[in-house]
Amino acid sequence: MSRVRTGAFVASAMLAAASAVGQAPKTPPIDMLGLLARVGERVAAYYERAQSIMCQETMTFQSLSNSLQDPLARTLMYELRVSWDKAGGDAPKEPSVLRTLKAVNGKAPKAGDEPRCIDPKPISLDPLQFVLPQHQAEYKFTYKGIGRTADGHSAVMIDYVPLSKAKPEFKWTDTCFSVDAPARTTGRLWVDRFDGDILQVDETMTGPIDVPLPEKERRTSGVAYITLDRSDSSIRYRTVTFTDPNEIVLLPETTEQLTGPPVRQKTTHKFTGYQRFVTSGKLVEP
Repeated sequence: MSRVRTGAFVASAMLAAASAVGQAPKTPPIDMLGLLARVGERVAAYYERAQSIMCQETMTFQSLSNSLQDPLARTLMYELRVSWDKAGGDAPKEPSVLRTLKAVNGKAPKAGDEPRCIDPKPISLDPLQFVLPQHQAEYKFTYKGIGRTADGHSAVMIDYVPLSKAKPEFKWTDTCFSVDAPARTTGRLWVDRFDGDILQVDETMTGPIDVPLPEKERRTSGVAYITLDRSDSSIRYRTVTFTDPNEIVLLPETTEQLTGPPVRQKTTHKFTGYQRFVTSGKLVEP
């Protein structure tokens, strides 16, 4: 499965059409530098808040048939929180997702349950990490107009593509493989037009990727490589209200990813049970 990189962007003001005599209305140029500067501020503020919040992440892995009907599924439940620390010296802060496995298919984990090839790592990069100011120069952003998210919110649409030309990296574990190919993905960012909050992020793999088989597998199967032709993902966010003190925070609600072949798989993340640490050390639920 390819690594997913996601992010979010915000328009600093509503766009207005300018009219001239005898001409069709024209859209004024977009201040992309100002737009991206505002984006960095909003995402940094998001991480400042998120590091005091924890939640339950439920992940379901489903192998799909050609008709996309669900056979067997595997479900993992984690306790999740975000770390937002300096890497060292004068380096800017970088966010990480910290996971603690709590259940496998509804039961307490036991030896051998984790890790599997496709399971998330206990510590990993947060999907919005690349939107921070120190990483924005690694991508090209293009304004695509105003649209509506899947749940009907009016949003600014911005497409992004990585500037990196790095080749995909492959890792095999027995008969399971993972692909790290951030240079082979493109995405669309959906951002609230008025307050700049992240609403939805969609990403897709560009073109098929040939995955070379290990030497042992080549000898056994007579095949030199397999082709991964799909990797699509979508992240949606929702507002969570906390009290004592009162605060409204936009946080992840669901993530869905479809990958394949050789095995077509759907991976779903659901984020629930948000709790906040307050200064006294007390946990506060929404």
